[in-house]
Amino acid sequence: MNKYIHKVSVENRCKFCYADTMTRIILSGGGTLGSVSPLLALFEEMQEKIPHMKCVWVGTITGPEKKIAEGYGIEYKSIASGKFRRYFSIQNFLDILQILVGFFQSIFFIISFKPSLVLTAGGFVAVPLVWAAWILRVPIHIHQQDARVGLANKLMAPFATLITATFEKNVKYFKNKNVVVTGNPLRKDLACLDKTEAVDFFGFSENLPVLLVMGGGTGALVINKLIADSFDQLIEFCQIIHSTGEGKMIYLKKNSRYRAYEFLYHMGLSHAYAASDLVISRAGMSTLTELAMFAKPAIIIPIPYSHQEDNAREFENKNAARVLHQNDLTPEKFVKIIQESLQDKNLLKTFSENIGKMFPNDAAKKATEEIIKIIR
Repeated sequence: MNKYIHKVSVENRCKFCYADTMTRIILSGGGTLGSVSPLLALFEEMQEKIPHMKCVWVGTITGPEKKIAEGYGIEYKSIASGKFRRYFSIQNFLDILQILVGFFQSIFFIISFKPSLVLTAGGFVAVPLVWAAWILRVPIHIHQQDARVGLANKLMAPFATLITATFEKNVKYFKNKNVVVTGNPLRKDLACLDKTEAVDFFGFSENLPVLLVMGGGTGALVINKLIADSFDQLIEFCQIIHSTGEGKMIYLKKNSRYRAYEFLYHMGLSHAYAASDLVISRAGMSTLTELAMFAKPAIIIPIPYSHQEDNAREFENKNAARVLHQNDLTPEKFVKIIQESLQDKNLLKTFSENIGKMFPNDAAKKATEEIIKIIR
């Protein structure tokens, strides 16, 4: 009897110990959706590879990442955040106070949550969190997805345990650091669908090409205006799926060849990619990675004077997309380029083949393998 009681108590103790070894991970990024997609891709992969994992997303108070993270069942916590500008602004002084507040919020949260890892793909909201994690000796993983290293990642990189990168060229920016080139992680909730089914999903005809227009996670007013100003000409020769951005819906006259959405989620986005013959897009790396996965011919309009120009250049140099400069565009020129592109089947084929070769398909798997090595 005593042996039996001893055996049961040992089993109970082991169960308690096993529960106590929960792997807790903080994901951090936001403000815009640029840093969100690779984190979601890693979250999906880690769910499969790391048993008994609990994740919390640390983001901005008002950013769009909250709704998306909670849609994936990830608990969300907001902290104060500010931005370091490379030019003089009174807002810089106010933001320093916000960053200090965010730093102390991060200290208290890390102490209470006891994470095994802090994981970020950039964004200024993650900066005070990473600094706090380093002080408290929590391993830190930074993913560098863009061709140009942003200021937030530059501020966090000296404290990183592991850095993964999309491009080989990124390695030289992180001297004396553990840098692994993985490509850019891509979410698994995007599916390759049948084109006929996708065209029918939007109520379109198979006899006209489909143009997908996206302005990035928060939309692009300039691209929206181009569509509005060239609408009558465009619908003469194509059908349009338009992701305008939240709160940036444009109201055009009702037409059977035009479908507008503030944001395309999951299967809606998968249908849009499958239906489209050509995509108009900003040059955020998450969107470019999706275009590569679906091998979609694209015309890229990067945000001027930003890291997006570097991203676009990587694709242009490999003849994987056409790059247009926003400041040079007029509605007439825009329409002409789209019409010529849709009519040039050889060009579309070349872009499709080349963009499909831009990235490996197992970036999330490679990055997760590296993460598992550093989790304590």
